[in-house]
Amino acid sequence: DVLLVHDRTKEDKFMNDGDGVRREDVMYNDFIVIGPEDDPAGIKGLTSVVDVFRKIKESESPFVSRGDDSGTHSRELSFWKAAGIEPSGDWYISAGQSMGVVLTMADEMNAYTLSDRATYLARTLEGIKLVILTEGDPLMFNPYGVLAVDPSKSSNINDEMAQKFIDWIISVPVQTNIAEFGKDKFGQGLFVPNSTLWKNK
Repeated sequence: DVLLVHDRTKEDKFMNDGDGVRREDVMYNDFIVIGPEDDPAGIKGLTSVVDVFRKIKESESPFVSRGDDSGTHSRELSFWKAAGIEPSGDWYISAGQSMGVVLTMADEMNAYTLSDRATYLARTLEGIKLVILTEGDPLMFNPYGVLAVDPSKSSNINDEMAQKFIDWIISVPVQTNIAEFGKDKFGQGLFVPNSTLWKNK
């Protein structure tokens, strides 16, 4: 069995606990802060996501959180913590929902939210009005890794096929496909290939 994960903290724990026998980088995308075009919190152009979150709190502009213990939610909470803020109050809406639902809510409420770029771009095809206001902070990069589960954990695990899948997804031809994915619709790839084989080609 294999796991494709985009939470490095959970990946590291999985490997350190002895549950995995192999981990490889696959690709990454990034998180963005999106919000209403008139930007009531005044965050447009800021390059530090921590400063952005402070400005949102100071203005108490509506912010919709996934609130679902996902990788995106965990990353959001890390930004609030880095800003020294415990988000609460009427301005902070914890949805307990998927990214797609949160984007719809934020759009309807003229609110800010944290999104992965790929989901946001996909939703722009459906008429979402929110715009990208903050991007590019290295803290907002979102890496994906692939892990092979330790075959001693279950007799149902097919380690041979797991290793073949990992070899396939990190190969240069598949990484090339990853680089091209989304360009036809959005003018940019939705993911950046990141395997060792790709970087060393």
